[in-house]
Amino acid sequence: MFRNEKGQSIVEFSLVIPLLMLMLIGVFDVGRMMYSYSGLHFTAQETVRLGGFGYSNEEIIDFAKNHFQTGEPENLTVSISPSEDLRKSGEYITVTLNYPIQPITPFAEQIFGDAIQLTSESTIRIE
Repeated sequence: MFRNEKGQSIVEFSLVIPLLMLMLIGVFDVGRMMYSYSGLHFTAQETVRLGGFGYSNEEIIDFAKNHFQTGEPENLTVSISPSEDLRKSGEYITVTLNYPIQPITPFAEQIFGDAIQLTSESTIRIE
């Protein structure tokens, strides 16, 4: 008894392709998040240097938003610690950057919520 198995490979492919596509989109999403985090980290390091040189909070925030290239600068949140009036030479200043990123992977919103918050922090001594 011989069976006709001409459509078998098409059926198997149609069952496997959604999983492969989901994995491919997931890898793309992770790569996009790593790229955004890399830019965020670089921007935090460059921004905190201004604080180390005694720049004001407004100048530091403007610099961070102008030099963040891996996302939309208007979504970037900049936190500076300590406040401008408490900074003294020899103390440390910390700049924290937060950036929300929307995953494009299907079902990621159910797992992570609305957006994934990328955070980078950098500290330097004030001269």
